Amino acid sequence: MKNNRLRSKLKSGSAILVLLLFSGGSAFAQQFTLAAYHTENIEPAPPAPAIQPAQFPGATEGHKFFDRENKLLFAATTAAAAADFAVTYQNLQSGGKELNPVTRLFSGSTAGLAVNFAGETAGVVGLSYFFHKTGHHRLERLTPMVNVGASAVAVAYGLSHR
Repeated sequence: MKNNRLRSKLKSGSAILVLLLFSGGSAFAQQFTLAAYHTENIEPAPPAPAIQPAQFPGATEGHKFFDRENKLLFAATTAAAAADFAVTYQNLQSGGKELNPVTRLFSGSTAGLAVNFAGETAGVVGLSYFFHKTGHHRLERLTPMVNVGASAVAVAYGLSHR
């Protein structure tokens, strides 16, 4: 049995070797020499042109991070977070339950709840700053807007389910 396997491997190995020898002969027939090329006719390639970044219409380029619009957006974010804190605190004091699983972790104490909403506001400002630094100015403005909307929905829900 071992003998048959060995014989089979030798046959296939021999066939591959013969195939390589016959096909490799044409590679040796090629004559390549650098002496055939005249280097005085070779010129360097021209430098590639610099690529300019595309400017999108409506993009606010070069504004400061704490410009008037961002100040208003961050003030609205802070006000919405404060309103959300007040409604959440009042509902928790009257026996309600926090629906947000992340905020629920901090709802055991007033200080924990305040830290949660302050951290949320700081996170929005930080994410907005990240978008500003990476040139995503529309996302920079959109981040606090989305947060204000989410806080407004939470406040409306909390007020309607007292």
